[in-house]
Amino acid sequence: MMNQTEQSLLARIGETRFACVELQLYLDTHPEDADARNDFNCYANALERLQAEYADTYGPLENFGSCPHDAGSWVYQKWPWMK
Repeated sequence: MMNQTEQSLLARIGETRFACVELQLYLDTHPEDADARNDFNCYANALERLQAEYADTYGPLENFGSCPHDAGSWVYQKWPWMK
């Protein structure tokens, strides 16, 4: 059974992950929005810290790594038909 501290940390991770997903979706269509990119980077850094805190205390949340800092970067890559 989870204690209240672990539940609170998981809730903060969920809230921060939600903000990252929403900002990532926004950046997919607005890649030039520097304020949104800064907000995304702040939330992504916070998510990494929270997940590291959880992993150090309770164990890993995922069985493999992820890189939340790549949001919107695919927009700048060549599309398959442009190669």
